[in-house]
Amino acid sequence: MVTGAESILTSIKSLLGIQEDYTHFDPDIILHINSVFFILDQIGVNPNQFFEITDATDIWDDYILSGLNPQAIKTYIYLKVKLMFDPPLSGSLVDVIKEQISELEW
Repeated sequence: MVTGAESILTSIKSLLGIQEDYTHFDPDIILHINSVFFILDQIGVNPNQFFEITDATDIWDDYILSGLNPQAIKTYIYLKVKLMFDPPLSGSLVDVIKEQISELEW
């Protein structure tokens, strides 16, 4: 996946298969990413730290604190955004993604 100094928005767009310079969907993707940050706060990741992104200048190091698993957080955010922004047509594929999300939440 990506390293800490990389843009949160850019890396999630890349995982979704969207080119960095294609910005038409950025507001939608930012909305979904911020919703996932809220969910992470609700389940106790980075408690007492409200976080949201506004554009591609926000980087992973701005959010991920020492002691947290950065790859798990990045994967979790990608999977949740994938289901919100571009869900698979196959119900069984949706179920697999939801299972992965549940495992990461555990």
